[in-house]
Amino acid sequence: MNADVPGALRADLAAIASHVTPASRVLDIGCGDGELMRVLETQKGCDVRGIEIDAVQVERCVARGLSVVQGDANSDLVDYPDHAFDYAVLSRTLQTMARPDRILDELLRVGRRAFVSFPNFAHWRTRAALALGGRMPVTRALPVSWYETANIHHVTVADFRELVRAHDIKIAREWFFAGDSEIGAPGANWRAEFAVFELSR
Repeated sequence: MNADVPGALRADLAAIASHVTPASRVLDIGCGDGELMRVLETQKGCDVRGIEIDAVQVERCVARGLSVVQGDANSDLVDYPDHAFDYAVLSRTLQTMARPDRILDELLRVGRRAFVSFPNFAHWRTRAALALGGRMPVTRALPVSWYETANIHHVTVADFRELVRAHDIKIAREWFFAGDSEIGAPGANWRAEFAVFELSR
């Protein structure tokens, strides 16, 4: 599925990159080190912009020649015009947003389509850590202790599906991963460590 993008990309980013139409306009929100942006520019000929809250990551992106500004998606997306982009991307950032429901609406305002990926807090390892150990989990999908994490909303695959349905958002495609391996949709709410959704109105 991801043969047209470098194998170094994280699995969710590779899925996204593989399904972005060449020469599209893309806004990568919470772009981190800009690796997805670089691939979309070099492999797909896309016009890609990024917004990132971490000043160190912004500096890294700019040093690589990427068009990234420092900003907080919770407040700064309102400055972007309607449908300024073909795609808005929010990868592994939804769970850190103050209001994920409002962010989804903003993604599909500034972008005609959106890609959203997130760690699935209903994964069996997370459930086992809580049920058997009685403690917030530290897993390969959630590697940071509860007191250090930026995660403030514990979203599951089932929760996300319910949220988009309530906001009249359509799911165009979905992918689920255990580690770097893609898995099928059946049982994804407990089998998937990460989920990726392509959304539209």
